[in-house]
Amino acid sequence: MTREGLHPEKPKYWQCGQYQLELSHPLVMGILNVTPDSFSDGGRFTSVMQAVEAAQLMIEQGADIIDVGGESTRPGSDEVAPSEELSRVLPVVQELVVRNIVVSVDTRHAEVARACVEAGASIINDVSGFRDSNMVEVARGCGAGLVVMHMLGEPKGMQLAPQYEDVVKDISRYLCGQAQMLEEAGIAHERICIDPGPGFGKTTDHNLSLLRATRQLSELGWPLMVAISRKRFVGEITGVAKADERVFGSVTGACYAAAHGAAVARVHDVAATAQAFRMLRAIQEAS
Repeated sequence: MTREGLHPEKPKYWQCGQYQLELSHPLVMGILNVTPDSFSDGGRFTSVMQAVEAAQLMIEQGADIIDVGGESTRPGSDEVAPSEELSRVLPVVQELVVRNIVVSVDTRHAEVARACVEAGASIINDVSGFRDSNMVEVARGCGAGLVVMHMLGEPKGMQLAPQYEDVVKDISRYLCGQAQMLEEAGIAHERICIDPGPGFGKTTDHNLSLLRATRQLSELGWPLMVAISRKRFVGEITGVAKADERVFGSVTGACYAAAHGAAVARVHDVAATAQAFRMLRAIQEAS
């Protein structure tokens, strides 16, 4: 299943609540994990104000969106109770909203998404791709932008032995199917963004195949997110063991994706990515 022909034009904007985010150039989504155990930055922000200050710095560095997460979904991780996740993210979301920041909540739990949207979050970033009917109901009941991501199974076992007949075709079919399901539930096309989910049940070869297929994925009809920042496969390719030192590999991958049609880059290293995107845009406009 593809959407080619149904939405043939490249999306010009992404509607996220009160914000209409222009897609004339790739957007930067800064990652803010308020968790004790995320693979790269877990445990960095032990208070609400530390998290808010980090978010404010990312905005100053060029972030268009701040993505707040309260549950680590790294490979092998255990599920966090929604009440615990909500206690981590809601106070941060509330503080960012009053500062007129475009806030995304990174969650797979409907109750967390609902509370954050009610508090003013503009985007629901669901790693489970809106497979939960309760999450679909939350989406139907609000105007938030939605990120539909592909994940193979659940975080606990997704990296054990991931297999696909054809990773690009399989994941394209899944993303199209989930996005179409949301539209058939009454959700506007302009609210939906898709993410192939590198690292979420994929080998390094799978991730590279998806990255090389950016142009194809970007032509499915919805804005495409690239989210490879600091991930394990970047380290495997570059030989960099420490996640927070995978800046150059991450930025290179984001630039490749942006040059081939990706609309949003979800990143840890905002300043480096924003600078690279400014250079990329100047080159493209000069040509």
